[in-house]
Amino acid sequence: MSLTVLFRTVIRDVAKVSLNQHVQWLHTGCQLLAAEKALLMKLRKSTGYTFINCQKALEKFDNEIRQAEAWLHEQAQKEGWSKANKLEGRKAKEGLIGLFVGDKAAVMVEVNCETDFVARNEKFQQLVKDVVFTTLAHHQSKAQSHEGYVKSVLAGDELNKLSLGEGASLADQVALTIGRLGENMSVKRAVTVGVPAEWYIGSYVHGSVSGQPEVAMGRYGALVIFQGGKEGEQEILGRKLGQHVVGESPMSLGNMDDLPCGESETRLLPQTFLGDPSRTVAQFLCGQQARVLDFVRFQCGETTSEEAE
Repeated sequence: MSLTVLFRTVIRDVAKVSLNQHVQWLHTGCQLLAAEKALLMKLRKSTGYTFINCQKALEKFDNEIRQAEAWLHEQAQKEGWSKANKLEGRKAKEGLIGLFVGDKAAVMVEVNCETDFVARNEKFQQLVKDVVFTTLAHHQSKAQSHEGYVKSVLAGDELNKLSLGEGASLADQVALTIGRLGENMSVKRAVTVGVPAEWYIGSYVHGSVSGQPEVAMGRYGALVIFQGGKEGEQEILGRKLGQHVVGESPMSLGNMDDLPCGESETRLLPQTFLGDPSRTVAQFLCGQQARVLDFVRFQCGETTSEEAE
């Protein structure tokens, strides 16, 4: 073999090896890029934070996703509290009423924000859901030692201290949501009720929004505690009574034999029944063989008696 042919053969073999190595490196690099992208997508989906922040966290902790996630939450919490302190004092009269009825127990809460636009945001609605179930868990832990009808009303300061678990409070969750959505927010109030076996809880939410199927949410909400009713029709009866309470805004219960005092009637039982104007609520209940024992009505943004004082 001549020297020229030998030289050409060596050059060809070297080029082939280099090309194979280059292809292998490209393949390996693509695999690494795909793995890193999958990790980034996973972190983005699990935390809800921006791609830029997720990428920064993964780079900071050498793609260790648990450390990256913990760091993102920590940074978001700090940012949330900082923003919450800056926005404190801005009026928050919009928001949602959240209502959940379980097995012989129910909770209704009011959570406020600045605009109706944010009230429709799924992150704000998740906050309402968190407040509902945190309050319900608190009620159930306190109600175990009680029998009969149990009713508890909690103001914002009390609610903010309730624990979400792992050292976080509702106040922390509110601050985190403020940081994410950029509006002032507050947990205003909550009521929880627990009833004995032979009692029922009616409920109704008006102006409802979709997004959190476990919790009914809207601008107005009502809980009605009652006994009796036709067998198998208690749920429908409870809804009708809740609709009346939301629509007619009674301020007190009254008695079954009270006479109506006209259009300005504020007692529930003597009011003209919303579902049948030919009868009072008391007359409607007699026909249903039922008796209302208590009710609660929330309207988002309304001034409470505590605020008026």
